[in-house]
Amino acid sequence: MTLTELRYIVAVARERHFGRAAEACFVSQPTLSVAIKKLEEELDCKIFERGSNEVSMTPLGEAIVRQAQQVIEQAQSIKEIAKRGKDPLAGPLRLGIIYTIGPYLLPELVRHAIDRTPQMPLILQENFTVKLLDMLRNGDLDCAIMAEPFPETGLAIAPLYDEPFMAAVPRTHPLARQERVTAEELKRETMLLLGTGHCFRDHVLEVCPEFARFSSDAEGIKKSFEGSSLETIKHMVASGMGVTVVPALSVPSEPQAHVAFIPFAEPAPTRRVVLAWRKTFPRYEAIAALRNAVYACQLPSVKRLSE
Repeated sequence: MTLTELRYIVAVARERHFGRAAEACFVSQPTLSVAIKKLEEELDCKIFERGSNEVSMTPLGEAIVRQAQQVIEQAQSIKEIAKRGKDPLAGPLRLGIIYTIGPYLLPELVRHAIDRTPQMPLILQENFTVKLLDMLRNGDLDCAIMAEPFPETGLAIAPLYDEPFMAAVPRTHPLARQERVTAEELKRETMLLLGTGHCFRDHVLEVCPEFARFSSDAEGIKKSFEGSSLETIKHMVASGMGVTVVPALSVPSEPQAHVAFIPFAEPAPTRRVVLAWRKTFPRYEAIAALRNAVYACQLPSVKRLSE
């Protein structure tokens, strides 16, 4: 068997489709199919069940794919070890980041990374937490910046900062005149939420469980809208459609004409932002350099957890 064949079966396991896997591997589908058939014949077992619309793994195939992922990662480690002998920071670092952190951290982080480690360009992937975790496990990413909590995955975790939440309300809203706001006050408002899949949506629902249901009760949320991004929701707030909750780093540095951002009364709700990577990832110096680049950022209103 070859590393190429192992990469093919990992791609098919990830995509659940031979055509998409071939495209991801930059080969034709017949080339990929023939290689996998050859591997199955060599191992004298079926790795995949071929269906009309989707490919699934056999129980034995699942174990084979898991081992293939480890072999591919270990093979990559050999190259990394050779690079580290010359420069521990040589080569790109594949970084994932969730949607509600990326726009507000990446511009400054990338500048610091270029200044500090120009020999280590960042290859960026913005996605949902669940997808980033899959990419970490499969070796498609080296590390990821995410918000806790997320499922236990055996990853190495380094805390970066605790970020408070703030309420965003129209400038004409009575709450805009307050210095602080409470979850109890917000539950009577029309709440604008991120769509399903965003972990920040779950964080907001933890702060204000009433937002999880539709209710005509005067004591509950009146109606709920969903947006695809925090910036979209802020524009909806500016138009007077309702209020929302945002992470502190997403708050503009200059006062906004149509939106007021109000801190929560203590104890203010927060989220913990962390850097995660596979424990077997060999370039710890690259992880440390990335953390230092994060700490070099301004990060207004957050509580740094390590230097």
